[in-house]
Amino acid sequence: MPPSGTPRRLIGPFDATALVVGSMIGSGIFIVSAESARRVGTPGRLLLVWSVAGLLTFLAALSCAELAALYPRAGGPYVFFREAYGELAGFLFAWTLIAVVQTGTIAAVAVAFAKFLGVLVPSVTGWAAKGVAVAVVAVLTGTNALGLKAGTRTQNVLTVVKVAALLGLTGAGLFLAPRTISLPTGAQPDLSAPSGAGLALAFSLALVGPSFAQSAWTNVTFPGGEVKNPGRTLPLALVAGCLLVSALYVVANVSYLKVLGLSGVAYAAGDRVGTASAAALLPASGGALMAGAILVSTFGCANGLILAGARVLYALSADGLFFSPAARLNRAGVPGIALALQAVWTAALIGSGTYSELLRYVVSVEFVILILLVLAVPVLRKREPTLARPFRTPAWPLLGGGFVVAAAVLVVLLAVGSPKTTWPGFLLVFVGAVVYRLRKGRTA
Repeated sequence: MPPSGTPRRLIGPFDATALVVGSMIGSGIFIVSAESARRVGTPGRLLLVWSVAGLLTFLAALSCAELAALYPRAGGPYVFFREAYGELAGFLFAWTLIAVVQTGTIAAVAVAFAKFLGVLVPSVTGWAAKGVAVAVVAVLTGTNALGLKAGTRTQNVLTVVKVAALLGLTGAGLFLAPRTISLPTGAQPDLSAPSGAGLALAFSLALVGPSFAQSAWTNVTFPGGEVKNPGRTLPLALVAGCLLVSALYVVANVSYLKVLGLSGVAYAAGDRVGTASAAALLPASGGALMAGAILVSTFGCANGLILAGARVLYALSADGLFFSPAARLNRAGVPGIALALQAVWTAALIGSGTYSELLRYVVSVEFVILILLVLAVPVLRKREPTLARPFRTPAWPLLGGGFVVAAAVLVVLLAVGSPKTTWPGFLLVFVGAVVYRLRKGRTA
């Protein structure tokens, strides 16, 4: 295929669903419950945090499904924002994704890969761990540059393996653990349970990890121009994938609580709740086996993120709003230069912070994006009422409006409760507006 050709529609329903599930299930479910448990202080609240995160994900996915079926093109939300709010909004989405959300998520997942490799190879710490994370990004970028089929096949296999591993850990905890946990209303003796205004702030901060663990589902829309029968495939993949993962996450946390108790979850070594649970079930080898499974999981998650993210940079460049060579397809028919640029910035982010810092860096900005994504549904219904809509978001504005209100409250609370790692993301959005104006001025 010539380097400047048109992308081919090769992604089928299973590939698309695997991309949703594989991009969502990475490192978060095996790590973030520890910090969330420490913040909310009771088992019931921990399960509620995961349930709320899952509900918000599902509500946003319903709106995204309508938009994805309406505009099945490369770039996904970049196209939705451009059509709903104008070129500047589309540019800022793509800029934010490239500068903060996608690359920050890839960086966090790659850092988690190194974190769990440290269970098997204790010398992988500090800068050695960051070097491993950068190597993961480089290897997967190279694999995806070989073609779409190579990327999707890798994603499908790794998704099946990681879902099987999580199901195995969850099932063992539920049915093989020798004891069960009750869900008391009060806190465990060694944990504090906030109340009143403190509870609202603690709950919002506790949502950061679970929300991150359930992010990246929009990735399936980024290669929208490469999806077969997108009017049916994209809504099916979004709704089914998000429901599956959200339900599995809640059940996995019930399993963690049964095996470890709340204190065991909250104070798992290195926050590695997944390996702690496996080690409790199989003291001789469980921790190592689970660490290996999580390595597969994070590797697969990073692959899906890398595959999808470069398509946004490609679409932005194809519209003349960014580095024009990134709009070229290589001989394998994929945006090779966009993949390389994405990898370089991700490597810079890996060197900039820890796993938890990268999470807060990403989540606040991503919720603002999702608010605008959901609001694009009524905007485009009014602006383009005659366009065919293979899928329509149900119960609008009840469900979509509920998401917007809840997400807006969460963003405000995070800005107050964690300003150090929240405001830098919004600063990069402002920088994006300046870059856009400069770019347009030079073009004019």
